[in-house]
Amino acid sequence: MDAKPAGEPGTAPRARMGAWRFVVWFGTVSLLADFVYEGARSVTGPLLSSLGASALVVGVVTGAGEAAALGLRLVSGPLADRTRRFWALTIAGYLLTVVAVPPLGAVGTLWAACALVVAERVGKAVRSPAKDTLLSHATAATGRGRGFAVHEAMDQVGALVGPLTVAGVLALTGGSYGPALGVLAVPGVAVVVLLLWLRNRVPDPRRYEEAAGPAPKTAEGPKAPGAPETAGGGPARRPAPAKAGGRVGRLPVAFWTYAAFTAATTAGFATFGVLSYHLVQRHLLAPAWVPVLYAAAMAVDAVAALVTGWFYDRYGPAVLVVLPLLAALVPALAFTDAVTVAVAGSLVWGAALGVQESTLRATVADLVPPGRRATAYGVFAGVAGGASLVGGALTGALYGVSVPLLITVVAAIQALALALLAFTRTWRRR
Repeated sequence: MDAKPAGEPGTAPRARMGAWRFVVWFGTVSLLADFVYEGARSVTGPLLSSLGASALVVGVVTGAGEAAALGLRLVSGPLADRTRRFWALTIAGYLLTVVAVPPLGAVGTLWAACALVVAERVGKAVRSPAKDTLLSHATAATGRGRGFAVHEAMDQVGALVGPLTVAGVLALTGGSYGPALGVLAVPGVAVVVLLLWLRNRVPDPRRYEEAAGPAPKTAEGPKAPGAPETAGGGPARRPAPAKAGGRVGRLPVAFWTYAAFTAATTAGFATFGVLSYHLVQRHLLAPAWVPVLYAAAMAVDAVAALVTGWFYDRYGPAVLVVLPLLAALVPALAFTDAVTVAVAGSLVWGAALGVQESTLRATVADLVPPGRRATAYGVFAGVAGGASLVGGALTGALYGVSVPLLITVVAAIQALALALLAFTRTWRRR
């Protein structure tokens, strides 16, 4: 339990480390957690296939997992804002994830494996709004785009090491999923220990945002006199402080149009489960090489997060135009029968994921004041979660019917997303 609710002004002790140190330590937690769950996700498609799953089943299960990871934040986000127990929810969510992963390779039945895949994603739903809110307070001092980008880049170090570890154990054991996923219990224990230490050091990260002060004008308007600048020369993006009691009014219209854009671009985004299913079923890659490709995609993810995060602090949400373009390119490359082109498609998928998991979150923090931010993250994730379920099922189903039709449908959805992004920017200026 948290010592005191973060929403009560003046009750929390001063943070005992700098904002950047907090971002880096929180990034280390995410690094270790990604070691665990990205190691498992790198083989989800081949693992379910080995238990008898079809492309549609893989698409639905992985899409349902993403829907759970995002959609359940409709509950966990408002719960975090209402209870102010951000640390407790963060720790509980990470604990559920690190408990669900190690048994995944040993259960031996399709239904049990599917249940554990979804359970791991439920853990992400429990923690993410609270975790993103804690992190958003520190990024008020570091710069939104840079802070979230550094955190995402550290995520991807774990997302690189985890799949490579799984690939190595698979190679050593002749393709046995039990030992390959069982070894992930070690970084899982480290996640919980480090989280408890960090919570003790910084019980209320809200102090970072309070110390940063009111927001200057953003990059789309003139800079306020004396306002601090980011490394890119633009003003630091800091939201206005919440009203007394930590609550503000309704979520702004710009947030809702932005959520619609996110839903559209996510609904046309294939899951790696379907991509890896294609690679194995068409005999383009051996199962042991799939996690290696996933690790490479995570490396691209990290680079894309850092680059777009820097451009976001300098130019604002206009950088998000790249996301629908990348998402439309993925199926055109990844579902071919040429191994080099299919591998390139998986790497483009990693780049799009890097934009999704860093810059998309930074924009929410800029659109919504602190008192409603966890709720906003929950709503935002819920919208994206429903779209993820549609995307997984859509790509899995259309893959079995016609790959050219799949490519055409995804391109049309991404064109709609571009139109919604333009509409979002109009409302944001108003």
